[in-house]
Amino acid sequence: MSRKKSPFLLVLISLLLCCTPLFTDVSVFAKETAPEKSGTFSIKAAAAFSIDVNSGKVLYNQEGDSPMGIASVTKIISMYIVLSEVNKGNLSWEDTVPISAYAADLSITPDLSNVPLHEESTYTVKDLFDASMIQSANAAVVALAEKIAGSEPNFVDLMKKQLVDWGIQDAKVVNSSGLNNSYLGENIYEGSSSADENELSARDVAIVARHLILDYPEILDVTKIASKMFGENTSDPVEMVNWNWMLPGFINAKEGVDGLKTGTTELAGACFVGTMSKDGQRIITVVLNATDHSKNPSARFDETSKLMDYSFDNWSQKEISQKGTVIPNLETVKVQDGKKETVTVSLAEPIKMWVRNDMDTNKLTIIPTVDDKIVVDGTVEAPITEGDVIGKAELSLIQDTLGYLDNSVKHETDIKIDSTIDKANFIELAWRSISDFFSNLF
Repeated sequence: MSRKKSPFLLVLISLLLCCTPLFTDVSVFAKETAPEKSGTFSIKAAAAFSIDVNSGKVLYNQEGDSPMGIASVTKIISMYIVLSEVNKGNLSWEDTVPISAYAADLSITPDLSNVPLHEESTYTVKDLFDASMIQSANAAVVALAEKIAGSEPNFVDLMKKQLVDWGIQDAKVVNSSGLNNSYLGENIYEGSSSADENELSARDVAIVARHLILDYPEILDVTKIASKMFGENTSDPVEMVNWNWMLPGFINAKEGVDGLKTGTTELAGACFVGTMSKDGQRIITVVLNATDHSKNPSARFDETSKLMDYSFDNWSQKEISQKGTVIPNLETVKVQDGKKETVTVSLAEPIKMWVRNDMDTNKLTIIPTVDDKIVVDGTVEAPITEGDVIGKAELSLIQDTLGYLDNSVKHETDIKIDSTIDKANFIELAWRSISDFFSNLF
């Protein structure tokens, strides 16, 4: 029968784990240290990154574009593919998964995060999926990879293709779990070495996590589980306890946190991609190789908490322009055959975007683009009506250099005509022609 730990017991376990070595992938702590980023705010880690999930707005970037080890954070790529296969109907949660000798042996390798798998026992896709995300069970991921692709190397090819489809070009992926290849024996990916590990940038991790949450939000129903029994109907049941200490009941609990994935190896150090929801906004944070992990097993979570608070406290959505704002270098356009020869133009509507507290919303870059079917050589043809749209303007904050995960994101509003101008009558046009003639003559 499934049983859950009480909140008191979860806290007790967390306290005990804080006083003893904690390993998610291998029995080591981070040996590398990362210098603190200069400025008023920095994260004690080799890399840190934060985004708004819905828009993909980058809220913080500390060495976020440098590929580095990600350890078991890898599993968010693998589980995305599992969810995709289920969604396509190629896989069912109740499908049974055969356990190969490779997966079975890996599941009992000392010092690795796992649940015990036996060739003679029966496990479902859901069993192994939950074990992969809650317990960070490395062999469970391997078993799922073999179920889907026939072999782990074939599954790695699927992972690589998925990353490329997302525009991630510089990733290094050599296995499905995030382990160092030294644990895989003869099962390593062709062309990789026995010392290789998976490497992505913090930005790339954020891209993967965003796709996972947006495409399959049900992932959060699993990642928020604090503990769960595995293999209840087998000869070797075990209780899984989530490695994410920021969940309710753990020592680093933070309200609103419901995922996502930890990872630790000697190369990668202590890593965590987290997600938190507050006041209707969800963010994703990435911390790679938390500097103080060797002294503080909670370091990755402490730094994640700082990054989450920074993201929520320093960014908000604001209107950065007003209806009727004048456009630099396009204050007026000429009017052909109109009662007036020029007309002013302006922004049709205000634009709302993410603004950091220290940014000046008056310092804008406004790039207008007129519709060349309406505006020809800087001229519109009368009659024109107030509110007529003649193009679009793209706005951006000069002080915001962080951008978006998707560079195609633009903040645009229409460019409108400010007043109605009727077509001039024959006499007005004739007089204007005579005046122009003499003006040009003299």
